[in-house]
Amino acid sequence: MSTLADSGVVAELWRYPVKSMQGEPLRDTQIDARGLLGDRAYAVIDLASGHVASAKHPGKWAALFACRAAYAGAPAFGAPLPPVIITLPDGAQISSADPSCDTALSRALGRAVALRAEPPADAQREADRAPVDADAPAIQSEPLALAAPGTFFDYAPVHLLTSASLAQLRALYPAGAWQPRRFRPNIVLDVASAEGYVELGWLGHALAGAFGLRLQLIDPAPRCVVITLAQGDLPHDRGILRTLAEHARAASVTLAPGVQLTAVAGVYAQVRQPGALCLGDRLLVEGL
Repeated sequence: MSTLADSGVVAELWRYPVKSMQGEPLRDTQIDARGLLGDRAYAVIDLASGHVASAKHPGKWAALFACRAAYAGAPAFGAPLPPVIITLPDGAQISSADPSCDTALSRALGRAVALRAEPPADAQREADRAPVDADAPAIQSEPLALAAPGTFFDYAPVHLLTSASLAQLRALYPAGAWQPRRFRPNIVLDVASAEGYVELGWLGHALAGAFGLRLQLIDPAPRCVVITLAQGDLPHDRGILRTLAEHARAASVTLAPGVQLTAVAGVYAQVRQPGALCLGDRLLVEGL
């Protein structure tokens, strides 16, 4: 029998058609080994370095994070993805199918870039790994998609976050705006009256849905400078990352077993069995 401690109801679903751009909320989705259908299907490539552009280097790609991407129509399994409509920081829109898309993106981002659907070989991104209150950035080049090879994901194809984790963090730092979209999850689970970082206790287990879906929870999800950045009505706030760094840590299960990861919010998952997922669906943790 399920309990509040071992299940949750899907409260939000998010897809991000272009890596490091703002995404789109969903009512339902199909999920396979590649994650939510159409998620991170595209990325912007810096033509000077060959790196995948990432808001983890906000000094270079702040304008990228101010762009929004949404599909022109609903993606369908077995069919080519529809074009992506990108809203640029000035409000202008461009379609990924427009031959002038790369030119428009380059102008908006201030660098020569190209929108691509295939990651470069040995794809790398740049990330600012300076301590949260440091005055100067510390930029590192890092590999992408260690748990999802051949994709644009930072690590794994699905990121899941619970309402209990957000409530815990809100209690630690009440001044912060702890809306889920700050953390760019795919799935937000409402776990009702459960308390604490519930999903960290589910690591190593699978989540099962009513329509065949099984997600294997493989690791905590460390967050970075991206969660401090302004987006829409959410202000820039270093206190968000500072709170995570001080109060939210967990041991890796898959990437580096036993190694403590800091500033974690939610968990990463791989897809063991594809299926559908809708708002209001319940996901049950197997084996608890």
